[in-house]
Amino acid sequence: MSRFDVFELGNSNNPIFNISNNQNDHKACLKDLWTTDPRDDKKRIEEIKGGLFKDSYRWILEHSKYQQWRDDTQRPLLWIKGDPGKGKTMLLCGIIDELSGDKDAAALFSYFFCQTTDPRLNNATAVLRGLICLLIDQQPSLISHVQKRYDQGSKNPFEGVNAWVALSLVFEKILEDPILQSSTYLIIDALDECETDLPQLLKLIVQSASRFPCVKWIVSSRNKPDIEAQLRLDHTQVRLSLELNEKHVSRAIEIFIDFRVSRLPNLTDDSALQEIVRGQIYAKATGTFLWVAFVLVELERVESWDVLNVLREIPPGLKPLYRRMIEQIDQLQRRDPEFCRYVLSTMILAYRPLHLVELAALSSLPEQISKSPDHTARVVRKCGSFLTIREGIVFFIHQSAKDFLFEDAYDKFFPAESEAYHYTIFSRSLQVMSAVLRRDVYSLRAPGISIDQVKQPNPDPLAAVRYSCLYWVDHLLDCQTREDTIKDLKDCGLVYNFLRQYFLHWLEALSLIKCMSDGVIMIKKLENLQFDESPNLFAFTYDARRFAVYNRPIIEQAPLQAYCSALVFAPEKSIIRETFEKCIPPWIQRKPRVETHWNAMLQILEGHTDVVTSVAFSSDGKQIVSGSDDGTVRLWDAATGHQVLPILEGHISGVSSVAFSPDGTQIVSGSSDETVRLWDAATGQQALPALEGHILWVSSVAFSPDGTQIVSGSYDKTIRLWDAATGQQILSILKGNISGVSSVAFSPDGTQIVSGSSDHTVRLWDAATGKQVRPALAGHTSWVSSVAFSPDGTQIVSGSSDHTVRLWDAATGQRVRPILEGHTDIVGSVAFSANGKQIVSGSRDKTIRLWDAATGKQVRPALAGHTSWVSSVAFSPDGTQIVSGSDDETIRLWDAATGQQIRPTLAGHTDMVTSLAFSADGTQIVSGSEDKTIRLWDAATEQQIRPTLVGHTSRVTSVAFSPDGTQIVSGSRDETVRLWDAATGQQVRPALAGPTNWASSVASSLTFSPDGKHIPTLHVINYWLAEGTASFLWLPTGYRATSIAVWGRIIVLGHKSGRISFLQIQQGPKLVT
Repeated sequence: MSRFDVFELGNSNNPIFNISNNQNDHKACLKDLWTTDPRDDKKRIEEIKGGLFKDSYRWILEHSKYQQWRDDTQRPLLWIKGDPGKGKTMLLCGIIDELSGDKDAAALFSYFFCQTTDPRLNNATAVLRGLICLLIDQQPSLISHVQKRYDQGSKNPFEGVNAWVALSLVFEKILEDPILQSSTYLIIDALDECETDLPQLLKLIVQSASRFPCVKWIVSSRNKPDIEAQLRLDHTQVRLSLELNEKHVSRAIEIFIDFRVSRLPNLTDDSALQEIVRGQIYAKATGTFLWVAFVLVELERVESWDVLNVLREIPPGLKPLYRRMIEQIDQLQRRDPEFCRYVLSTMILAYRPLHLVELAALSSLPEQISKSPDHTARVVRKCGSFLTIREGIVFFIHQSAKDFLFEDAYDKFFPAESEAYHYTIFSRSLQVMSAVLRRDVYSLRAPGISIDQVKQPNPDPLAAVRYSCLYWVDHLLDCQTREDTIKDLKDCGLVYNFLRQYFLHWLEALSLIKCMSDGVIMIKKLENLQFDESPNLFAFTYDARRFAVYNRPIIEQAPLQAYCSALVFAPEKSIIRETFEKCIPPWIQRKPRVETHWNAMLQILEGHTDVVTSVAFSSDGKQIVSGSDDGTVRLWDAATGHQVLPILEGHISGVSSVAFSPDGTQIVSGSSDETVRLWDAATGQQALPALEGHILWVSSVAFSPDGTQIVSGSYDKTIRLWDAATGQQILSILKGNISGVSSVAFSPDGTQIVSGSSDHTVRLWDAATGKQVRPALAGHTSWVSSVAFSPDGTQIVSGSSDHTVRLWDAATGQRVRPILEGHTDIVGSVAFSANGKQIVSGSRDKTIRLWDAATGKQVRPALAGHTSWVSSVAFSPDGTQIVSGSDDETIRLWDAATGQQIRPTLAGHTDMVTSLAFSADGTQIVSGSEDKTIRLWDAATEQQIRPTLVGHTSRVTSVAFSPDGTQIVSGSRDETVRLWDAATGQQVRPALAGPTNWASSVASSLTFSPDGKHIPTLHVINYWLAEGTASFLWLPTGYRATSIAVWGRIIVLGHKSGRISFLQIQQGPKLVT
């Protein structure tokens, strides 16, 4: 029976499960939520620990603090704390049984058992999954809150980097549901064993305990000050310490011992011996259930005449018991002690539990053992009671066992320091990956197959290397000071040789195991190593990072595009492209012209569906926030480009400005809906009701340096100050501008505010009084679109629609540099670097420019790549990167140091290519563009073969050749159709004009009568080159088609940038082999 079947059968009378058209949807929802069933975990725990006895936990039900929590509606949280082995988990099992047997039929209860050694049970996301699923099992109508996440368009909203946020939102909606009118009990065991996102989980517990009066929480953990601090215990919460209830705990242990001893098979008929054994175990137990459980397991294997001898040998206390277990391993026969040390040392250093095949590959076991999972399992079972095996995965029996081995028995398992053993895991990882990784390791063959369509083969060829693929770099970092590691980092070493042979196969594997973003982080870690004597390795890792970051979105989506799109569109001189050129499928017979080197653009972040109006870095440089005219705010990981939260929705119109708070915990946004909104940067939830007061579009928002205030500027000509904690307006409206306020910013010390306005002025205001400090700074000849203070507060920079950037002295209001000129259109955004030495500006001319703040000189060629107005720019806190947002709906990251040109100089249109057509013989191509021109190209050389055809006074919408190739016809938004001589480029006759919109409507389908010889089968669909229904080559952002033309096996793409790309695709199957 599947886990979902439990839900379906258990609730077959509920209408949700009787409506057939809903049933499959609900099944999919629950299938995505399940990772483990807490009911199964509870049953397993009780069996492992020897059973649950009511008499052993009855004391807590009668305890005054438990009853106080149970009966007092003002005390929503009970924290049970105690040292390892004190029986916290079994106490909670008993409480769960008691609550589940409660007479209140309307009450709901849900629970989860954390376990640090199991990756399915050691993270906050898994906790929420478990809690949500059990609540839905008892009240199936709650599934509607889960279904809503799918209705928003996500395939699986509970996977990946957004899983926690998506689940916490669903969880909150469930707790808000009116159906939860009676008490709801939520229980989490072993918070200290939640290794991932524990602070977020604790925050959720505290917030929900205060917000939802019907919800009562019980949590347990070790005595950990950090957990106590984050739970924020006060008079409304109850704390129960097992150390302060030693008498009760000891009595519970006695009951447990009595029962278990009476069930020992070798003592069944000897009541006198049972009594002696009970007494000796009582005396040594020292109030620790875990010690008792270990001892009783050992006694089950002992003959009755040896029981007392064994008991005398077993020392009291967990640590002495662990030492004895090590001594027993040392007494095993032949090489078994050595094999156990191999296994245990590997498990101690591993970053997660290992599958048997992974453990065999990494632990230096002899081949005759490692080649068989059964043989490896036999060695694991010889390791005393330190390890256990569940579903083929090896775990430590308890976190205290792992802690003891690493802290107290370190010398025993790492006589040569742990670095040597990390090196073994690192080197064996490279060995096993080299043996397994290959192109198309899952035999998918189809280059366009998506990760959602991939079915894991059985047996899985990646089973033995999954751990290695994810952690080989971490183990390398853990041993990087060793001489052999230093050797391996040289140009002729293990790392360089592995990357040169297997880098693309490794990326493919990371995609298949859905960990591509982890791979990007690993490459960055590798790049950060010192390569003073390894220039080739350094160059390779730099190129590998650029390649992986740029292509992460498509390799993540379609693993085999690592060999297709990623290579085909990589720069000509990319080391990865040159190294793996032979991996490009032979059916791509002609490749498009690409840039020569990696340019300054590091990556493109896509997701917004309208103009990106504003971007900003968090103070630590790890995240980027963006606002858009699509009405949303989005948060991105600056390293990987992943969107890290679901869309922040709430504004009912375009978002014009966004900013992080100085500590990175909040985001503020301003909108054309006339409101300012505050968001929690960790959860994406709106932190306060909308800040209302402006009566027109809010154009700009910013936090004060201490994060306590927010300033907003609006096209209602006013500036307002708000309290960031309460949302209250804290000063009278700042008035003085005679036209809309387009930009506002605080000075670094928070004492002043600068504003820019469409009245052409820059103004300074006192942040304490709201008074204008001095007369307006005048000089711009058109509206001031952006203003910013220098980091030291001495200067102000402004950008304007007069195409210029200007610098001002903040103390005197005087202009301090010559006008910074270079842009050819409106300057929409300006910003200083963190050290104040550079200024960045973005413009409607589609470029970004860097300026020297001391001299006012442009310091490098303009950064080009956006295909529309650059509306927002910002430096990263360390000044190494620039982020830009644009009307082209993208966010781009740039390397501030290189500033390389985005493309080699090629002849071409200067604006979007709107139409393409082949001549009848396929030797020539004609293109039309928004730059109002028509151009002719040689299909073989890709060179322009005639002077540009000029005559239209507006965008050219359509072009075509005559069947004999002697003439070209063009249609335009200037309401004319024109005929051109294809040989000379001259216009043949006067333009054919018609009534309004006539030429545009004709041009939209303009063509000469075809001869029918060439029926194109190649086409573009959803950014893919396709043939028939099969997609085979992904088109990255810079190569997406605004127009196409096909001749036989040649396809020509026109781009928004004005460039044209040629590809030739072989007839026949498109496979990766």
